[in-house]
Amino acid sequence: MLKLGWFSTGRDKAALDLFETIEDDIKKGIIHANIEYVFSDRERGESKASDQFFDVVERYNRPLICFSSRKFEPLLKKRNRVEWRKRYDAKVVELLEPYQVDLIMLVGYMLIVSNVLFDRWPLINLHPAKPGGPKGSWQDVIWELIKKGEDEAGAMVHLVTEQLDKGPPLTYCAFPIRGGEFDVLWQQLEEKRKRKPLFEIIKEEGEQEPLFKKIRQEELTREFPLIIVTLQKLAEGYIKIADEQKILISDVLSEEGLCVNESLCEDFYEKCNSNAQ
Repeated sequence: MLKLGWFSTGRDKAALDLFETIEDDIKKGIIHANIEYVFSDRERGESKASDQFFDVVERYNRPLICFSSRKFEPLLKKRNRVEWRKRYDAKVVELLEPYQVDLIMLVGYMLIVSNVLFDRWPLINLHPAKPGGPKGSWQDVIWELIKKGEDEAGAMVHLVTEQLDKGPPLTYCAFPIRGGEFDVLWQQLEEKRKRKPLFEIIKEEGEQEPLFKKIRQEELTREFPLIIVTLQKLAEGYIKIADEQKILISDVLSEEGLCVNESLCEDFYEKCNSNAQ
């Protein structure tokens, strides 16, 4: 059985929904794993959303470890962010040492982690771009895809390394953002860009811009299924994390990760996303 540590800031409903979905799939035997603890860089009282997340974690009787990043050495954080990360992560390691885990899943964890953590345990993270795609937040990723006029978007689960959002991928999915309704939305955006530059459109419309919104919707439908398939494959031993940050797929070294487009069928999307509602 796969022993998981679960890192989440618990900043929004998506973090809560995903935790419940994974817990329910574990209970049903869909994923042969156990969440040994949940860690958050927030404490109770810092946010209503994270407080609600903590309530759900406790309802599932999972150990909850909270250590406020907001309160930890704020002067050092302003002066030297790199050193602050290492000191903070060293404290986190101390708190988590009593727990035995095979790996740690980062889900909506809003801090950049240092080597103090990923040298101690394998950490995996969901990133809303396919391998080789843009890095940064999901907003940054989508706007970059639009700026470059890309044909595909996607998402991946990757190993956390010093290269932000560029660690070796375990799994990924990709989908077209051209054709059908997308072509209409691209054309509408091009018409707007004849009247004003893209940065003004971003400032005025933001996440409500129709093409942006459509790409995000399509990516979101794939996030939960991608994480579930990844954890299944890890629990089965089909995907393994080897020494020196190497990924093995069916015991063969892989640099590109496992494409799971075929596994993420429509029925699977509907199941995962209905569980999240």
